[in-house]
Formats: sequence, structure tokens, C-alpha cells
Amino acid sequence: MADRHVIPPADWKQRISVDPRVCHGQACIAGTRILVTVVLDNLAAGRTTEQLVEDYPGLTPDDVRAAIAYAAELAHDRTMPLSGS
Repeated sequence: MADRHVIPPADWKQRISVDPRVCHGQACIAGTRILVTVVLDNLAAGRTTEQLVEDYPGLTPDDVRAAIAYAAELAHDRTMPLSGS
């Protein structure tokens, strides 16, 4: 059975905004000034989706999943050299 909370690949585009007039054109959660990088950095630091939603009014669990999907999409096209590789 499909998870009703899964963000289909194209749907993240409705939740992520890149506007040169908002946050200097950095990717944000649409309708907010919450940077995608803030969401991802917090997740990488071990914070949970629930903690982020509590800490950032206006942020929803679907927004967090959209930020992850956005990052995954970027990772398909770009690689970062790792030291020692």
C-alpha cells in the first residue's frame, strides 16, 4: 500500500521556491523564508521532522520531505569531490 505522505518526484517543485527577491534567491520552503539548507542541516544534525515543525512555524512534514526530495534531485545531477578520493 502506498504511503500517503510520500512526496512524488514532481510535487516538491510546488513546495520549494527560488526567488531572487526572497533570501537572496536561495531555495526556500514556498511561502516562507525557511531555507532548504536550514531544513537539511537540521536533519543532518539529528533533529527530527517533528522537532523542525515545532521549531519553525509554517513548516509542515510535507515541506521537510520536499526539501529532502529537492536535495535528492540535485544529487542526481551534481557530485562533490571528497577528499582522499
